[in-house]
Amino acid sequence: MDDIALSIKQLTVEVEGKEILHNINLEIKLGGSHVLFGPNGSGKTTLLMTIMGFPKYRVTQGNIIFMGKDITRLPLDERARMGIGMSFQRPPVVRGVKTRDMVSACLRGRGDDETIGKLASRADLSDFLERDINQGFSGGEIKRSEILQLMAQRPQLALLDEPESGVDLVNIALIGELINELLEKDCPIRDRKCTGLIITHTGHILDYVSAHTGYVMCDGTVYCEGNPHEILKTIKEKGYKACVSCSVRSVPNE
Repeated sequence: MDDIALSIKQLTVEVEGKEILHNINLEIKLGGSHVLFGPNGSGKTTLLMTIMGFPKYRVTQGNIIFMGKDITRLPLDERARMGIGMSFQRPPVVRGVKTRDMVSACLRGRGDDETIGKLASRADLSDFLERDINQGFSGGEIKRSEILQLMAQRPQLALLDEPESGVDLVNIALIGELINELLEKDCPIRDRKCTGLIITHTGHILDYVSAHTGYVMCDGTVYCEGNPHEILKTIKEKGYKACVSCSVRSVPNE
C-alpha cells in the first residue's frame, strides 16, 4: 500500500540460536509516530535491531518490507542508505572519532560547518563537537547526540530505542522537542518525510511526543494495537498481563 512505510509479516528472529521474536505482524504508516510498549526483555530492542539489519539478529521466517521493497536480507549499510536510521538505548563510546565527524558523515555532503553548528546548537551540544563520540557524556547528552545524528541523517524511518531512558526532566523535555522536529510534527501527516517508531517501557516520552498508534510487545510477540494513551492507561492500572489477554486491535484514524 502507498501509505505504508514499513510492513512486517510473520517475522520470527533468532539470536545466537535462541528464538526471541515469534510471528510478528506490524504495519507502520507513512508520516505517523508509532509507539511500541513492553516490559524489559520483551524483545523490543531485538525488533529494532532486526529492522536495522544487524547481522546478529537472524530472520528465520517472515519478511520486512520498507517503502514497498523487501529488505529482509539486505545488509545494514544498504538499509541506512535507503533511509532507515536508529538511535540506540546504550550506544558505545567511539574513541578516536569526533562528534563533528560523525554528524558530517550523517549529512552525506548536504551541509558544511555552519550546518553542523546549527544542528549542534539545537541539541545543546555545541561544546561537544570536538569530543570523541559519547566519551564522558551524561545520559542526557548521549541521547541528544543520538538524536543529533538522526537529524543530520534525515531518515525516512527513525527507530528510537528508549529515548527517555536514564534522562532527567530537563533533558527529556529537550529530547522531546528534538524528536518532534525530527518527525516534522509541525507539518500535516501527508507532508511529512519521516516516520517514527519509538519503543518505551515507561511511556514517559508520550508526555513530550504525540503518537498516533501504540502496540504492546510481551515475550517476543505483539499482542495489542490501538490508541497509545489508552494502552498506557491500561498498563498503569492493570499491568502488561491485561494487554496480553486483550484481543482488541483497533487503530484510530491518523
